Amino acid sequence: MNYASEAEVDAMMAKAEAAGAQLLKPAVKVFWGGYSGYFADADGHVWEVAHNPFWPLHENGGIDLPE
Repeated sequence: MNYASEAEVDAMMAKAEAAGAQLLKPAVKVFWGGYSGYFADADGHVWEVAHNPFWPLHENGGIDLPE
């Protein structure tokens, strides 16, 4: 899941944990300049929650990939 800020990533990670998700990797700054973390939902599916400052999000959540 992509979010527009680090704060939004932290909020989603907290929401997932409060709903019973297992945090696999807390959200941290990563080597390529972004911010991300991972959790597993109740069915065991792994989700990445990320902010990429180089790909601004549109209001509908979409992105334009660089050419």
